[in-house]
Amino acid sequence: MNLFPDRIVLMGVAGSGKTTLGHALSVRLRLPYVDGDELHSEANIARMARGLPLTDADRWPWLDRVARVLDRRAPVIVGCSALRRAYRDRLRQGARGPVRFVHLAGSAPLIARRMAARPGHFMPLALLDSQFATLEPPDPDENALTLDISLPVDLLVERIARWRDDPDSASYHPPQAPREEGA
Repeated sequence: MNLFPDRIVLMGVAGSGKTTLGHALSVRLRLPYVDGDELHSEANIARMARGLPLTDADRWPWLDRVARVLDRRAPVIVGCSALRRAYRDRLRQGARGPVRFVHLAGSAPLIARRMAARPGHFMPLALLDSQFATLEPPDPDENALTLDISLPVDLLVERIARWRDDPDSASYHPPQAPREEGA
């Protein structure tokens, strides 16, 4: 039994697997997936491609577009970095309804390897440090689910599906230092 409206945001730094997990979760839950990268302005994409991190002034219009998707297209799964609490609050306010966040957490070396292996993405590896510097993991009062991205995608999908149906059943907190792939 689903206890909350389906406005799910997969959040985390670049390379944490939002798109991969979003597509798999979309199939499992039979909900549409929207990649937040597709909602960035051309100017934001060009800025990041040049290795320049976005400022809050760059992010606010993008976050407002993401919030409109959450509001108008629910039920929906959205991949959006949502790195700071203020950004998540902006999404909640703009969505005009409950939004649940799944924080995809992983180590910088693991994510760097993943980013290096994805050709053609506008986000350069050089911006990963700024992403981690900006990241504010969800606070306990945000009722977010935090998952260790070194786990297999199918396991992550199942944990999210259980949590969607019963938020108390899938309480999961990653180890202090997420294990590396193949470890």
